[in-house]
Amino acid sequence: MKLPEQMKRLGVIVGLFLVVVITRFFLLPESWISARPHQAAKVVREMAKPVHYAGMMTCRQCHQEEFDAKLAGYHRTIGCENCHGPAAAHVANKDDKAATPPKHREREFCLGCHGYLSSRPNGFPQVDGQAHNKGKRCVSCHDPHDPKPDEAPKDCGGCHGLIARTKAVSTHSQLPCTDCHQVPELHTTDPRSHLPTKPETREACARCHDTASTDPAAAKARVDSASHGRTYACWECHYAHLPEGPK
Repeated sequence: MKLPEQMKRLGVIVGLFLVVVITRFFLLPESWISARPHQAAKVVREMAKPVHYAGMMTCRQCHQEEFDAKLAGYHRTIGCENCHGPAAAHVANKDDKAATPPKHREREFCLGCHGYLSSRPNGFPQVDGQAHNKGKRCVSCHDPHDPKPDEAPKDCGGCHGLIARTKAVSTHSQLPCTDCHQVPELHTTDPRSHLPTKPETREACARCHDTASTDPAAAKARVDSASHGRTYACWECHYAHLPEGPK
């Protein structure tokens, strides 16, 4: 009895399916189809490497005073070995002076994190290394374990360097930050918990830039705030710290 053509095609499909299943589950090595062997091998490789870091809790056992000061300060999220380097050898043999972690006192070490760099997040404490106490070591004024300044920054640019540099070349250069932002007193000592306000409505800009305004500083940039820009907020088109756009 001759099989119909449809049955032959179905048989070919079923046969191919069985070949794929058998190959996948019985013939191919597991490393070809699963990440588990590679993960297990990586764990073995990593476990075989020598330990260089002791961990912050290990440092605490002998340096409780420094640990408590750091835990209460701005460096609380920075591990001890981030600044002092690997300490496992020091923990294993405290009498080995060669293994004692270094105490960095040079100015350039601190500027590695706190020197001005425009790519750093806004609000990160940064200074101009060429101007800020030039030639003076940072640790002569700041305790590395509790690095708050002796006094709060005198202007917003102490933390908001990129904004200060942008605003300095704009038509808003003489405008105090507090004209647009309400800054809580505690912002200078605990900035992340007490944030300044930001304008939320068009009226904040209209105070100076509406045609009805009498502010002489904005005389060359007046618009009818009721119609200009329709319903868009001003800062959707104009960056407040450089409202005229890039130069």
